[in-house]
Amino acid sequence: MSFLDNFNLGLGFRKYFRIGAALDDDLRNAVYHIRHEVYCEDLQFEPARPDRRETDEYDARSLHCLLRKVGTPAHPVGCARLVLTDPDSPLTPLPFENTCAATIDRSIVDPAKLPRERIAEVSRLAVRRAFRRRKGEERVSTSIQDEDFGVGDQPRFPYIPIGLYMGAIALAARNGIDVLFMLTEPRLATHFARLGVDIRQIGGPVSHRGTRVPSMLDVQETIGSMRLIMKPLWREIHAQMELSHNEPAFLQGPQEAD
Repeated sequence: MSFLDNFNLGLGFRKYFRIGAALDDDLRNAVYHIRHEVYCEDLQFEPARPDRRETDEYDARSLHCLLRKVGTPAHPVGCARLVLTDPDSPLTPLPFENTCAATIDRSIVDPAKLPRERIAEVSRLAVRRAFRRRKGEERVSTSIQDEDFGVGDQPRFPYIPIGLYMGAIALAARNGIDVLFMLTEPRLATHFARLGVDIRQIGGPVSHRGTRVPSMLDVQETIGSMRLIMKPLWREIHAQMELSHNEPAFLQGPQEAD
């Protein structure tokens, strides 16, 4: 019996987490505060801001995803965003297109030739320090490691990073996005392959807050090809994402004091 066959991933996720779209200013501010804690304070990738909100020029055309821990207060855990193309200037590059301009293998895919309104980039994945306590995690915004999946009679599952990626996929599906691009750690594709998710490397590595490779996934293909054991988790995350759109108070809760 594999590590995943010992428990229902959807029920496990629902027990501990709530995920949804950050659709109002309060929820988006929660996202920006997480990003500031991780990217400005912990990793010092970005300069600290007086308001403790890490934002950039892409946020105005991004969809934001917020993960919270079940409880009172509903502690923020992590976040991710989808950067959309600019509807007024569709050929304006997504962030990864600038970073990887010299390394993208355009015989695999040329992002500039795809329907621009149907592509997006996953970025700014961040998990708060209280939820990344293992050795080595102090210098990364989020990570997946071999031991996260457990072995033998000690099954585990990396709910937080997988939940954020699947939340991004749910947001993409809901908003008509066919292809997601991302800059990832080289081993990420291997971790996702064991879950039935095909993340395809589309170019050579670049130095961007560590070694990263440009990658892509097909949204509908990913949803359709998930391993059977993953489907309850996908259904739960998809349902929570829909609920966050239909019931604005779904992700709201008592705010955690700074």
